Amino acid sequence: MSHTEEHKVIADRLSRISESETIAMAKLGRALKAEGKDIISLSFGEPDFFTPNHIKQAAIDAINTNQTFYTPVAGILEIREAIKVKFKRDNNLDYNIDQIVVSTGAKNSIMNAVLALVNNGDEVLIPKPFWVSYADMVHLANGTCVYIDADVDSDYKITPVQLEAAITPKTKLFMFSSPNNPSGSVYSHDELKAFADIFERYPNIYIISDEIYEHINFVGKHTSIATFGSLINRTITVNGVSKAFAMTGWRIGYIGTTKEIAFACDKLQSQFTSGTNSIAQHAAIAAILGDLTPTSDMVKAFHKRRDLCLSILKEIKGLKLNNPDGAFYLFPDVSSFFGKSYNGKTIHNSQDLCMYFLNEVYVVTVAGSAFGNDNCIRFSYATSEENLTIAMNRIKKALEQLQ
Repeated sequence: MSHTEEHKVIADRLSRISESETIAMAKLGRALKAEGKDIISLSFGEPDFFTPNHIKQAAIDAINTNQTFYTPVAGILEIREAIKVKFKRDNNLDYNIDQIVVSTGAKNSIMNAVLALVNNGDEVLIPKPFWVSYADMVHLANGTCVYIDADVDSDYKITPVQLEAAITPKTKLFMFSSPNNPSGSVYSHDELKAFADIFERYPNIYIISDEIYEHINFVGKHTSIATFGSLINRTITVNGVSKAFAMTGWRIGYIGTTKEIAFACDKLQSQFTSGTNSIAQHAAIAAILGDLTPTSDMVKAFHKRRDLCLSILKEIKGLKLNNPDGAFYLFPDVSSFFGKSYNGKTIHNSQDLCMYFLNEVYVVTVAGSAFGNDNCIRFSYATSEENLTIAMNRIKKALEQLQ
């Protein structure tokens, strides 16, 4: 087989997307660790806590009572009832059972929604920085990404003026996360209200509101954009159990939306994954309706870790930081180090800096270019205070070496 024939084996759509950068960096870190290097990984968006015992027990009970059969595509009735209660209790949102779809993780939920809504050439507004998969999801759906820039000086949040300026007759969808991954920024009630006022004037634009970090915020109340005006009629509110309940491997995400969009997502999912894992669904019911004390304990630990990291990073000249109000990431602007060198290696961009940290001081981070902002890098502080202290000091030393 010639090289050109070999190249044609893979479908064209694969050339429109790239491998997830967070997963790629974690792979590199694991390879070095296997060589015996003392690696500290700050690359993954995953709590380092164990799933709480009452949730694990619910899964064990589900196994013992033989809840092991295929489930309805949109989720078993009991989990959708629990999610309905949760939406009302936590978000003041009224979704009926037939407006809720449970999927294999929030990523699956978002992909379903994008494929259900976006036609060839539709424009999708995405504030930068954005979660690593948003753009590739839009590309897979043949949509066009329209980015709205925000940087460290604006706490990585866009303004209503910027939002309205980006809208065109082709705009189909606005997708964002709050609390935000990678910046940890949280849009306030008033900031979201200002966006909602704009969307009220553009009734053909839909909204994907990714609220997976809802519970991990250090400012208290979380606001869902679907609570404003008529927006519940065209918002897809995305959530899941991964982050708040330390259940990343259980793979349960869900949406609340209109009947029409929920039906479309159900139809799509019926051809991809069908219903998600039966045991994980029973565990998720216990998470959603159960004791939130383990979650609040986890949030307190994240808050403490954030402050620990910031206290060390603030000592580094040339690093620009925001004060993230949620999630478990720091997204410093590192552009003042571009053009500097150490041992004959020059740093040109965020990817170079991440490779420098990896190879020089054995700390795994993720390049900001993966999130739409090449001036930054992302650290996850979802690891122990001891690891974080060592990692931050290694990073400090590495940056101070650059001349």
